[in-house]
Amino acid sequence: MRIHTQVCGLLVAGCTLGVGLTPPAAAVTDDEFNALKNMVQQLGEKVQKLEQTHDQDQKTHEQDQQQIQRLKEQAGETQKTATDAQQKAEAAAQVQPTRPMPGEGNATHNFTMVGDAEIQFGKTDGQHSGFAMADFAPIFLFRARDNVLFEAGFDIKLQNSAVPLVDKFGTPMTGNGDATTTFDMSFAQMDYMVNKYVTFVGGDMLLPLGTYTERSAGWLNKLPDDPLPRGFLPSSGIGAQLRGAVPVGDAGQSISYAVYGVNGPYSVDGSGNAFTFDSGTNSISNLGLGGNVGFDSNGNSIGNFHGAPSGGGRIGWFYPWKAHYDLELGLSGQSGSWDNAGSQSWTAGVVDAALHLSPYFELKGEYIYSWLQTADQGTFHPNGCWVQAGYKLAGLNLELPLINNVELVGRYDTIHDGFGMKMDRWTVGYVYYFSNTLLFEGDYEFVNSSDPAQAHNVLVFQVGYGF
Repeated sequence: MRIHTQVCGLLVAGCTLGVGLTPPAAAVTDDEFNALKNMVQQLGEKVQKLEQTHDQDQKTHEQDQQQIQRLKEQAGETQKTATDAQQKAEAAAQVQPTRPMPGEGNATHNFTMVGDAEIQFGKTDGQHSGFAMADFAPIFLFRARDNVLFEAGFDIKLQNSAVPLVDKFGTPMTGNGDATTTFDMSFAQMDYMVNKYVTFVGGDMLLPLGTYTERSAGWLNKLPDDPLPRGFLPSSGIGAQLRGAVPVGDAGQSISYAVYGVNGPYSVDGSGNAFTFDSGTNSISNLGLGGNVGFDSNGNSIGNFHGAPSGGGRIGWFYPWKAHYDLELGLSGQSGSWDNAGSQSWTAGVVDAALHLSPYFELKGEYIYSWLQTADQGTFHPNGCWVQAGYKLAGLNLELPLINNVELVGRYDTIHDGFGMKMDRWTVGYVYYFSNTLLFEGDYEFVNSSDPAQAHNVLVFQVGYGF
């Protein structure tokens, strides 16, 4: 024991030195002897404590060595387990295919239902007030695999039915029947994500003619009715589409695109004339925008009515310069024949824009222009535009709960149907947010039209819920 040896050496050396330096002639007194004895006893006690400390350190060191040995053994077992797992994985990889077989791999089978529901109360000048509409529009979303999605939207409405009548002169007419429920499929499409830049879409697709149909319809509109010029465009079509977006730089800019082919519009009576007649001998437009799915009115499968699909697409530029401040511009269009003979064409172009300045202000709109060739009256140009702005009063920082839940909304829309009728409409309204998805909307519409039958102001209230 090194410490013990060193201490003993010091004691011997000290005693020897003390004896050597003590004068031989001097006698040692009892007090001096007792003092020296006490000092020796204290040194002995210190030596004993040092030995005990050394023994404890030695035991701790031995325990540490044992712990290190156990950790080494555990590490060896872990390494062996990892090696066995790797060998098993390599063996399995040699047996199984490296790519998932069709119908296999990463199947999630997530099913979700979203959508909206609305109820409206309205009053049109010269007419009775009342609850005008009850609507339920579910959207079913199904995720079959990581890159395979399916979505379908339906529109279920409660409204009065029509009863065919004949007046005393034998002229056909239509009367009001009991309330009935109408069921329409708005769209049903499959989305296959080829990669992060390209998605294939097939089915009854929402068409990217502008952005309204895909982003603002229903309860997202903030006003109870659609802009007038949207009536010049189909909202969906049967066909296929490629779409996606490509980032530009690292500041959030992107270029979005969509290219598609669909059956396109059709002629109600097949002639391609400008007008035809309904069962009540009323003149109606011969251009049909919401059909042509390969079956005629008798259920006969005839493919496309006119045998020449329409082509279209959209390209957009999105530019954000900071959070909640961004600008988007888009250009879209579609063209193709619409009569059964395939000799008359229908074409539409749309310019869309949207601007956000802070979380509280939004400005958006579209300009729509179309070309309709007819077999009997030449070419017509239905066109129009709409601009809509909204401001959330929470941006005023008034600390008033009721005021902070209100968004003021205004819209101007105008149309010229190409056949001589022109209409302008100014709308002022509000949205009260009970929550982000429960909205109470109201607006008053000032209507000016060259057709006296449509020149009536309208008051509308709507409760909408998105889920």
